[in-house]
Amino acid sequence: MRNRLALTVLAGLLVAGLGVTLDAQRQRASPHEKAQATVDGANLSIEYGRPYVKGRKIFGGLVPFGQVWRTGADEATTLVTDKTLVFGTLTVPAGTYTLYTLPNEKEWTLIVSKKTGQWGASYPEGEDLGRVPMKVSATAGPVEQLTIKIADTAAGGEVHIEWESTRAVATFVVK
Repeated sequence: MRNRLALTVLAGLLVAGLGVTLDAQRQRASPHEKAQATVDGANLSIEYGRPYVKGRKIFGGLVPFGQVWRTGADEATTLVTDKTLVFGTLTVPAGTYTLYTLPNEKEWTLIVSKKTGQWGASYPEGEDLGRVPMKVSATAGPVEQLTIKIADTAAGGEVHIEWESTRAVATFVVK
């Protein structure tokens, strides 16, 4: 009986220790923010980690060209919408999605994934809802911390991603 109690206590401590270790591995390295907006009656939010440049080469360096990027830090970036959005030819029904991007020197692609809840940089191949091109330009000045904005425009809305000296924009309309 005593041995069983000791084993139960030891097993509990091991499980608790494992939980603490796993939580420590998932500690956020960057501050997080939620960009929110109402565009043509649709309530949207994008939650993401905001890493800093810290003197590093970001695009074509830390974020390689031609590779899918989680577009933020820590957990994958999440888009939530309560109405259907249309990005070019991609229809995004109301719901929760994960956003990725595929940056290149002159053009970017926005990737909307049906798979949610990912941690870290893993990209769930085969889970894309779809992909759309983004317009890329230079920012007016250096952007030290990754910033994602949702803008209301006369023709619908835009998602802006800005970091280092790059701005990528995806336009959408509410259906």
